[in-house]
Amino acid sequence: MNNVIEEFIRKESSSGILLIIATIFALLLKNSFLSEYYVAFLQTPVEVRFADLHIAKPLLLWINDGLMAVFFLLIGLEVKREFLEGQLSTPGQIALPGIAAIGGMLVPAAFYIFINYGDDTAMRGWAIPTATDIAFALGVLALLGNRVPLSLKVFLMALAIIDDLGAIIIIALFYTVELSTLSITIAAIALSILVIMNRLGVAKKAAYIIVGVVLWVSVLKSGVHATLAGVALAFTIPLNVTNRETGANYSMSKDMEHDLHYWVAFFILPMFAFVNAGVDLRNVSLEQMTTGVPLGIMAGLFFGKQIGVFGFSWLAIKFGLAKIPDKSTWMQLYGVSILTGIGFTMSLFVDSLAFTDGNLYQQADKLAVLVASFAAGIAGYLILRGGRYNE
Repeated sequence: MNNVIEEFIRKESSSGILLIIATIFALLLKNSFLSEYYVAFLQTPVEVRFADLHIAKPLLLWINDGLMAVFFLLIGLEVKREFLEGQLSTPGQIALPGIAAIGGMLVPAAFYIFINYGDDTAMRGWAIPTATDIAFALGVLALLGNRVPLSLKVFLMALAIIDDLGAIIIIALFYTVELSTLSITIAAIALSILVIMNRLGVAKKAAYIIVGVVLWVSVLKSGVHATLAGVALAFTIPLNVTNRETGANYSMSKDMEHDLHYWVAFFILPMFAFVNAGVDLRNVSLEQMTTGVPLGIMAGLFFGKQIGVFGFSWLAIKFGLAKIPDKSTWMQLYGVSILTGIGFTMSLFVDSLAFTDGNLYQQADKLAVLVASFAAGIAGYLILRGGRYNE
């Protein structure tokens, strides 16, 4: 089991480094003489036609609605595996990261709401600081080597997975626009077919992918965000099936998860960061960054996350609901709590749903995500670097 966890962490850690490179590259392009070419790249029209079906979107939205659906498919597979047989499969295992994740969503949202209460437009962004970027956070932990015990890395991984599950629920409940009855009906039929295939033990990946594409298109046209199709598909992929040709048992879910990890870690997430992190710093003033939405995002991510995660963890441990991760100290747990303030890709994604007009706040909202995420990463790293774990 430890080998599986360590392999997962290595992949996520490597992805975190690529995310930093992609972000810096995007910022350089957006704030140089190449800015117009960067914008033109994002707005490249891409169309798909099949009979009467027509999907036309700029490249930016194909990445945010299409490639990110694959990312959420991977999240769904991870959540399913962890809850059925992984680090979240027993009450004892789920207690601490589960309680910490709840605090890590409630307190940042409270910070944001307190700062922006009364502004209906700004209030749409309340969920932005509730997210944690697992790739970026584990990337920081990777830099610390054996200064951080494996138990804390597992704690952060489990917390981030529960955090992602919370983000999925938030997107489904609060970021859905007008619904199309026809598209919802087609999506329901496609999902029903997937469930039936699961029950019948269908062992062909291609069958699930084909029906999954139909599900994605119908959800895309329905008014529900298309990325949720990835999660729905993941929950129908069988964990264990029998190959009828060979008679051998294997895990289709784990197999797909393994195949997708590399694509998500080394292509999809860096590409998402590249197209969404290009903030024009010339249009953002210090006054903008210290009021309203940007201030709510920064306060929520940097202060709200660490207070929520560490505070709820402390309460859970003190009241005997959970135990502190093996061989770790309170200071190390606090350092990891700060790292959960790295919202980055997930916060940028929720931001794109909350404020569909990317220039509504002159991109100060996106810059706030980047500033708070980097601040949390640096602060968490410095605290963890100064400590040693208990032998």
